[in-house]
Amino acid sequence: MSVGFLSVSPTIRIPDDELVERFVRASGAGGQNVNKVSSAVELRFDVAHSPSLPEAVRERVLARRDRRLTAEGVLVIDAQRFRTQERNRVDARERLLGILQQGLQVQAPRIATRPTRASQRRRVDDKRSRAQLKRGRSSSHWD
Repeated sequence: MSVGFLSVSPTIRIPDDELVERFVRASGAGGQNVNKVSSAVELRFDVAHSPSLPEAVRERVLARRDRRLTAEGVLVIDAQRFRTQERNRVDARERLLGILQQGLQVQAPRIATRPTRASQRRRVDDKRSRAQLKRGRSSSHWD
């Protein structure tokens, strides 16, 4: 049997043996079918220990604040959107691919800027007018 790959980019390919798929029963609506068919897919990928990922991509994926990432660095994707096991498998792999492709993108460093004098003046003027409006609402004003 030939080993398949998940192509993240032209240079990054993840072999299927690094992906662990478990088939479970889906929750929610589906009639009698939901009680007897394991159509939901739980896809696990060990980001922290994968030899296929470059170190920079690994660090960016692990740095994400993602509830699907375990403390051990394993990404767990649950797919149960569709009624068939095959479509859920494809959906889980596409979602993994999306997460890994986001890890390929390097965030541009933020360059600190100073507010312009005009924007500072507008801010202070707005604060003054807001304070004037609030002072006008007080009960001592009507006395």
